[in-house]
Amino acid sequence: MLQSLLSADEPPAYRLEREQGRSPFFIICDHAGAVIPRRLDSLGLGSADLGRHIAWDIGAAGVALRLAEILDACVILQTYSRLVIDCNRPIGSPGSILAVSEATPIPGNQALSAADAQRREREVFRPYHDRIGELLDARGNRGQRTLLISIHSFTPVFLAAQRPWHAAVLYNRDARLARALLHVLRRDPDLLIGENEPYAVSDASDYAIPEYGEKRGIAHVEMEIRQDLVADQTGQGEWAGRLAAGLQEAQAGL
Repeated sequence: MLQSLLSADEPPAYRLEREQGRSPFFIICDHAGAVIPRRLDSLGLGSADLGRHIAWDIGAAGVALRLAEILDACVILQTYSRLVIDCNRPIGSPGSILAVSEATPIPGNQALSAADAQRREREVFRPYHDRIGELLDARGNRGQRTLLISIHSFTPVFLAAQRPWHAAVLYNRDARLARALLHVLRRDPDLLIGENEPYAVSDASDYAIPEYGEKRGIAHVEMEIRQDLVADQTGQGEWAGRLAAGLQEAQAGL
């Protein structure tokens, strides 16, 4: 029997708000938290590294929660750091548990045993995704329309490369909601909105959109916002308001 990764007094793998929200929008935030289980001893990293993008999506949780409040939408947020296990990467993929993130070695992920990787999957990845599946099933059973919104954030600079976009919409095979939202957001001449940049969704690099959007036939969009724009509550509120208005307009045409 594998020893538990999480102690009884540590937080659960996810935070759920507005489960009975009346909105068609269903919001997920895969990289909301930066918590490291005590047994992992901070993965050998200092507090500065654990506050960086390598550990979590800065500002994403605040945007997701405020967006859910504005829309009266159900929102579920992952509690633990992506360095423990990335909840938006397929299990066993190169990005699932990184030994090096950007250019930073992660000591606690070096030479990780299969048993330790399994513990992380069982106690962090699975509870979060099992709950998402249950929530989507429940919405379907009660006939509630669902549009999936995945909230992320990205760094202004990555490995010395400047990223000029204020935000971006991401999708793979199903562009219904993403392109409608892109059209709305690009009407603002002061915003530079990317389309599948600086990232793009794929089966190899992403889990949530292929699993819940494409496989279930749910219209969806993965939203990326530049972190310096949502690093505080003011920016989070501004972007949540902008996205709420944009999503409501975009979904009306679907």
